[in-house]
Amino acid sequence: MADVDDADDHKVVLNEDNLSSSPQNESGVDARENVYFQDLPDALIVTNLEECIFDDVNCKAEFESLFRKYDDSASFLYLKSFRRARVNFSTPEMAATARIHLNEVELYGKRVKCYFAQPKDEEGENKDPHLHPPPLQKQFLISPPASPPVGWEQTHEAEPIINYDLISAVANLAPGMSHEIHPPSDKHPAIVVHICEDPPFPPINLAGQRPKIIQTRRPDVSERGT
Repeated sequence: MADVDDADDHKVVLNEDNLSSSPQNESGVDARENVYFQDLPDALIVTNLEECIFDDVNCKAEFESLFRKYDDSASFLYLKSFRRARVNFSTPEMAATARIHLNEVELYGKRVKCYFAQPKDEEGENKDPHLHPPPLQKQFLISPPASPPVGWEQTHEAEPIINYDLISAVANLAPGMSHEIHPPSDKHPAIVVHICEDPPFPPINLAGQRPKIIQTRRPDVSERGT
Protein backbone atom coordinates (compact mmCIF):
# COMPACT_ATOMS: atom_id res chain seq x y z
CA MET A 1 0.00 0.00 0.00
CA ALA A 2 1.20 3.52 -0.70
CA ASP A 3 2.88 5.35 2.11
CA VAL A 4 1.50 8.90 2.01
CA ASP A 5 2.24 11.30 4.84
CA ASP A 6 -0.32 14.08 5.00
CA ALA A 7 2.02 16.21 7.10
CA ASP A 8 4.57 16.31 4.29
CA ASP A 9 2.09 16.84 1.47
CA HIS A 10 3.27 20.38 0.84
CA LYS A 11 6.93 19.35 0.75
CA VAL A 12 6.66 16.79 -2.06
CA VAL A 13 7.05 18.98 -5.12
CA LEU A 14 8.85 18.23 -8.37
CA ASN A 15 11.38 20.70 -9.65
CA GLU A 16 11.26 19.38 -13.23
CA ASP A 17 8.07 21.29 -14.02
CA ASN A 18 9.22 24.61 -12.53
CA LEU A 19 7.27 24.18 -9.29
CA SER A 20 8.80 25.71 -6.18
CA SER A 21 10.57 23.22 -3.90
CA SER A 22 9.44 25.09 -0.79
CA PRO A 23 5.80 25.50 0.18
CA GLN A 24 6.08 29.22 0.98
CA ASN A 25 7.83 32.18 -0.58
CA GLU A 26 9.70 34.99 1.16
CA SER A 27 6.51 36.85 2.11
CA GLY A 28 5.06 33.76 3.79
CA VAL A 29 2.35 33.24 1.16
CA ASP A 30 1.71 29.70 -0.06
CA ALA A 31 3.60 29.35 -3.34
CA ARG A 32 0.93 27.13 -4.82
CA GLU A 33 -1.50 30.04 -4.76
CA ASN A 34 0.66 31.78 -7.38
CA VAL A 35 0.50 28.87 -9.81
CA TYR A 36 -1.73 29.43 -12.79
CA PHE A 37 -3.45 26.08 -13.03
CA GLN A 38 -5.11 27.05 -16.28
CA ASP A 39 -1.76 26.72 -18.06
CA LEU A 40 -1.17 23.18 -16.75
CA PRO A 41 -2.42 19.94 -18.32
CA ASP A 42 -5.30 18.04 -16.76
CA ALA A 43 -3.58 14.64 -17.00
CA LEU A 44 -0.63 12.87 -15.35
CA ILE A 45 1.74 10.19 -16.60
CA VAL A 46 2.62 7.76 -13.78
CA THR A 47 5.78 5.72 -14.45
CA ASN A 48 7.73 2.84 -12.83
CA LEU A 49 4.63 0.84 -11.93
CA GLU A 50 4.72 -2.68 -10.54
CA GLU A 51 3.49 -5.50 -12.77
CA CYS A 52 0.72 -6.48 -10.36
CA ILE A 53 -1.07 -3.19 -11.03
CA PHE A 54 -1.73 -4.31 -14.60
CA ASP A 55 -2.62 -7.94 -13.82
CA ASP A 56 -4.23 -8.01 -10.36
CA VAL A 57 -7.67 -6.45 -9.92
CA ASN A 58 -7.13 -5.60 -6.24
CA CYS A 59 -3.80 -3.89 -6.90
CA LYS A 60 -5.33 -1.90 -9.73
CA ALA A 61 -8.24 -0.79 -7.55
CA GLU A 62 -5.84 0.25 -4.78
CA PHE A 63 -3.75 2.20 -7.27
CA GLU A 64 -6.78 4.02 -8.65
CA SER A 65 -8.06 4.85 -5.17
CA LEU A 66 -4.93 6.94 -4.53
CA PHE A 67 -5.80 9.31 -7.39
CA ARG A 68 -9.54 9.26 -6.84
CA LYS A 69 -8.92 10.96 -3.49
CA TYR A 70 -8.39 14.14 -5.50
CA ASP A 71 -10.94 13.52 -8.27
CA ASP A 72 -13.76 10.99 -8.04
CA SER A 73 -14.27 11.05 -11.82
CA ALA A 74 -10.62 10.41 -12.72
CA SER A 75 -10.09 8.00 -15.63
CA PHE A 76 -7.12 5.70 -16.22
CA LEU A 77 -5.34 4.47 -19.32
CA TYR A 78 -2.81 1.69 -18.71
CA LEU A 79 0.29 1.13 -20.85
CA LYS A 80 1.62 -2.21 -19.67
CA SER A 81 4.48 -2.39 -22.18
CA PHE A 82 5.91 0.85 -20.79
CA ARG A 83 4.98 0.13 -17.15
CA ARG A 84 3.11 3.39 -16.89
CA ALA A 85 -0.42 4.77 -16.80
CA ARG A 86 -2.15 7.96 -17.84
CA VAL A 87 -4.54 9.52 -15.32
CA ASN A 88 -7.05 12.08 -16.60
CA PHE A 89 -8.54 14.59 -14.15
CA SER A 90 -11.47 16.96 -14.40
CA THR A 91 -9.41 20.13 -13.89
CA PRO A 92 -5.71 21.05 -14.07
CA GLU A 93 -5.82 22.02 -10.38
CA MET A 94 -6.78 18.47 -9.39
CA ALA A 95 -3.97 17.07 -11.53
CA ALA A 96 -1.42 19.42 -9.95
CA THR A 97 -2.59 18.56 -6.43
CA ALA A 98 -2.38 14.82 -7.08
CA ARG A 99 1.08 15.20 -8.56
CA ILE A 100 2.35 17.14 -5.56
CA HIS A 101 1.03 14.53 -3.13
CA LEU A 102 1.76 11.28 -4.98
CA ASN A 103 5.05 11.92 -6.73
CA GLU A 104 7.84 9.53 -5.60
CA VAL A 105 5.43 7.57 -3.44
CA GLU A 106 6.52 3.98 -2.74
CA LEU A 107 3.91 1.62 -4.18
CA TYR A 108 4.36 -2.18 -4.01
CA GLY A 109 8.08 -1.85 -3.52
CA LYS A 110 8.64 0.68 -6.32
CA ARG A 111 8.88 4.45 -6.15
CA VAL A 112 6.53 5.85 -8.79
CA LYS A 113 7.02 9.09 -10.69
CA CYS A 114 4.28 11.50 -11.71
CA TYR A 115 4.73 13.81 -14.70
CA PHE A 116 2.38 16.22 -16.40
CA ALA A 117 1.10 14.93 -19.73
CA GLN A 118 1.59 16.96 -22.87
CA PRO A 119 -1.15 19.60 -23.07
CA LYS A 120 -3.57 19.65 -25.98
CA ASP A 121 -2.93 22.07 -28.80
CA GLU A 122 -6.41 23.54 -29.15
CA GLU A 123 -5.27 25.98 -31.82
CA GLY A 124 -3.68 23.19 -33.84
CA GLU A 125 -6.85 21.10 -33.71
CA ASN A 126 -8.73 23.77 -35.64
CA LYS A 127 -6.13 23.91 -38.39
CA ASP A 128 -6.17 21.86 -41.56
CA PRO A 129 -4.25 18.64 -40.83
CA HIS A 130 -3.31 18.11 -44.49
CA LEU A 131 0.12 18.90 -45.91
CA HIS A 132 0.07 22.05 -48.03
CA PRO A 133 2.33 22.80 -51.02
CA PRO A 134 5.21 25.24 -50.55
CA PRO A 135 4.48 28.94 -51.05
CA LEU A 136 4.55 30.30 -54.58
CA GLN A 137 7.99 31.80 -54.95
CA LYS A 138 11.14 31.36 -56.97
CA GLN A 139 12.44 27.83 -56.83
CA PHE A 140 15.98 27.09 -55.73
CA LEU A 141 18.43 26.17 -58.48
CA ILE A 142 21.27 25.27 -56.14
CA SER A 143 20.72 22.17 -54.04
CA PRO A 144 21.75 22.32 -50.38
CA PRO A 145 24.94 20.53 -49.37
CA ALA A 146 24.77 17.01 -48.01
CA SER A 147 25.80 18.20 -44.54
CA PRO A 148 24.85 21.87 -44.19
CA PRO A 149 27.06 23.75 -41.71
CA VAL A 150 25.58 25.46 -38.70
CA GLY A 151 23.80 28.63 -39.69
CA TRP A 152 23.64 27.77 -43.39
CA GLU A 153 20.62 29.23 -45.18
CA GLN A 154 19.37 28.63 -48.67
CA THR A 155 19.58 31.65 -50.99
CA HIS A 156 16.74 32.60 -53.28
CA GLU A 157 17.21 32.79 -57.01
CA ALA A 158 17.86 36.35 -58.13
CA GLU A 159 15.28 38.04 -60.31
CA PRO A 160 16.15 38.38 -64.02
CA ILE A 161 17.82 41.62 -65.10
CA ILE A 162 15.86 43.14 -67.98
CA ASN A 163 17.50 45.80 -70.13
CA TYR A 164 14.53 47.91 -71.14
CA ASP A 165 16.73 50.26 -73.21
CA LEU A 166 17.81 47.36 -75.39
CA ILE A 167 14.23 46.15 -75.77
CA SER A 168 13.14 49.66 -76.80
CA ALA A 169 15.94 49.92 -79.37
CA VAL A 170 15.09 46.54 -80.88
CA ALA A 171 11.41 47.47 -81.06
CA ASN A 172 12.26 50.57 -83.13
CA LEU A 173 14.08 48.54 -85.78
CA ALA A 174 12.16 48.16 -89.05
CA PRO A 175 12.91 45.75 -91.90
CA GLY A 176 14.54 47.25 -95.00
CA MET A 177 16.06 50.16 -93.11
CA SER A 178 19.62 50.69 -91.94
CA HIS A 179 20.41 51.68 -88.39
CA GLU A 180 23.72 53.14 -87.32
CA ILE A 181 24.83 51.54 -84.09
CA HIS A 182 28.18 53.29 -83.74
CA PRO A 183 29.23 56.44 -85.60
CA PRO A 184 32.51 56.42 -87.58
CA SER A 185 35.73 57.87 -86.20
CA ASP A 186 39.25 58.50 -87.46
CA LYS A 187 40.37 55.01 -86.44
CA HIS A 188 37.20 52.92 -86.63
CA PRO A 189 34.51 52.59 -89.23
CA ALA A 190 30.85 53.02 -88.49
CA ILE A 191 28.76 50.06 -87.41
CA VAL A 192 25.54 49.88 -89.38
CA VAL A 193 22.88 47.19 -89.05
CA HIS A 194 20.64 46.39 -92.01
CA ILE A 195 17.43 44.70 -90.96
CA CYS A 196 16.36 41.95 -93.34
CA GLU A 197 12.88 40.63 -93.81
CA ASP A 198 12.09 37.08 -92.82
CA PRO A 199 12.63 34.65 -95.69
CA PRO A 200 9.52 32.95 -97.04
CA PHE A 201 8.96 29.56 -95.54
CA PRO A 202 8.27 26.56 -97.76
CA PRO A 203 4.62 25.62 -98.04
CA ILE A 204 3.38 23.27 -95.41
CA ASN A 205 2.21 19.89 -96.63
CA LEU A 206 -1.37 20.01 -95.38
CA ALA A 207 -2.36 16.80 -97.15
CA GLY A 208 -0.17 14.77 -94.85
CA GLN A 209 1.70 13.06 -97.69
CA ARG A 210 4.89 11.41 -96.66
CA PRO A 211 8.00 12.47 -98.55
CA LYS A 212 9.30 9.91 -101.00
CA ILE A 213 12.56 8.32 -99.95
CA ILE A 214 14.84 7.61 -102.89
CA GLN A 215 16.69 4.36 -102.45
CA THR A 216 20.38 4.44 -103.21
CA ARG A 217 21.98 1.83 -105.40
CA ARG A 218 23.98 -0.86 -103.73
CA PRO A 219 27.69 -0.66 -104.55
CA ASP A 220 29.13 -3.38 -106.77
CA VAL A 221 30.72 -6.28 -104.97
CA SER A 222 34.11 -7.23 -106.34
CA GLU A 223 34.42 -10.90 -107.24
CA ARG A 224 37.02 -12.84 -105.37
CA GLY A 225 39.59 -14.73 -107.38
CA THR A 226 39.48 -18.49 -107.32
